[in-house]
Amino acid sequence: MAERPGGGGPGVNGRLHVSVLVDALGWRLLEGRAFLEELLPHRQPLRTVLGYSSGAIPTLLTGRPPAEHGHWNLVYYDPDGSPFRWLRHLAFLPEPVLDNRLARKLLSEAGRRVLGLGPLFDCAVAPSRLPWFNWVEKRSLYEPGGVSGTPTLFDRLAEAGVPYRSYSYHDYSDAEILRRAARDVRESETGVFFLYLSELDHALHRHLQDRAVVDGRLAWYAEGLRAVFEAARARDAAAALSVFSDHGMTPVRRHYDLVAEVEALGFCTPDDYLAVYDSTMARFWFFSDRARQAVTGLLASLPCGRVLDDAELDRLGILFPDRRYGELIALLDPGWLLASSGFNGSRWRPAGMHGYHPDDADSDGVFLASAPPSLPVRSLADVHACLSEAAS
Repeated sequence: MAERPGGGGPGVNGRLHVSVLVDALGWRLLEGRAFLEELLPHRQPLRTVLGYSSGAIPTLLTGRPPAEHGHWNLVYYDPDGSPFRWLRHLAFLPEPVLDNRLARKLLSEAGRRVLGLGPLFDCAVAPSRLPWFNWVEKRSLYEPGGVSGTPTLFDRLAEAGVPYRSYSYHDYSDAEILRRAARDVRESETGVFFLYLSELDHALHRHLQDRAVVDGRLAWYAEGLRAVFEAARARDAAAALSVFSDHGMTPVRRHYDLVAEVEALGFCTPDDYLAVYDSTMARFWFFSDRARQAVTGLLASLPCGRVLDDAELDRLGILFPDRRYGELIALLDPGWLLASSGFNGSRWRPAGMHGYHPDDADSDGVFLASAPPSLPVRSLADVHACLSEAAS
C-alpha cells in the first residue's frame, strides 16, 4: 500500500474521496446487470485507448495520451538502453539453449529482482531478441513518480500535501484490498483513497462467455465495494465515490497464426527485421527493404485486421516519432486473437480479450459515480480531472 502521511482529514476541498479502478469492468458487461446503482447513480461508458492496461492506466492517471506520457505497450525498441545488451555476447549459442522455459523464467526473475524492471516484467520476446528491447513499466504506477516525466494523480496529491492511501496488486490481493480499505476508511482520518482491483481482468479472460461465473464475480465485487462505500458514507455523508475501468473485454471467436505467415517469408531476425507479437497486434521494425516490402505486402492482405497508418495513430494518441513502439503496427479485428504471441503461448485460448480498436463497443470501460462529474467525462484522459479534484 502506498501512503502519504499527513495530518489526516479529508482532501483539500473538504470531502472524502474514494476512487476505485476495476480492471476490465466493461460497459457492455454491466448491461442488464445490477451493480451498485443505489450508491453510484451516475453511469456512462468510457472510451479507452488502443492497446492494453500498460497504456490505458497511465492515460487515466495523467490525463495525457500515450504519445505524451510515454507509456504504451510494455515492450519497446531500445537497442542502446536495453538492460539485456549483455545477451548479445551469447549470440553464438543455439536458440534452444536460450529459448526454453527455464531460461525465460531465470531472465524474468533477473529483470524483476536485479535489473530494476519491476514486478510485471516478463520475457515477452525470444531471449536472443531481448538485447534490442526495453520494458516501460519499471515503477509502481500507484505512487508518485510512477510515470517518468509526467505527473500523475499521486504526484499531484503529494504536491498539494493531501494525505492519501492507494492499494494495488503490488501489495495485496483484491480480497485483501477490499478488506483493508473498508477498515482504513472507517478507522483512519485519511481523506483520499484509491483502490486498484486487478483480478476481474483475469477472470474475464477465462470466463467471459460463462454468464453464471461472471454474475458471481460481479456480485462479489459489488459486495466488497459496498462495504467500502458505506464506511465512507458513515464518515462523510457527502463522500465522493466513483468506480471506473481502463477497458472492457471482447469475446474471442477466432484465431489467426500471423507468426507462422511472417516466418514463412524466410527473413531473419534481427538482421532483416524485429517483431513483437501481442495478443491483438503485431509491431515491426525493419533493417532490410526486402523484408519491409514483403511483410507490408503480407499485412495488406490480412483477412482479419489491418495496418494502422500514421494519421490514425496520431488520432489515437499513439504516434511516437522515434517509432519505439513499432515502425509498422498491424491490429486485429475485434474477436480475433493471434494464435501465439510473446506474452502467451499457443495453448492459451481465452474466452475474452482486450486491446482492440477503441471503436469496438465491447472495449468501452465504465465511469460510475455518486454524482455527475463537474467536467465532461468521455474518455480515460477525462477521468484524471475528476480524480484531481481531491488535490484542488
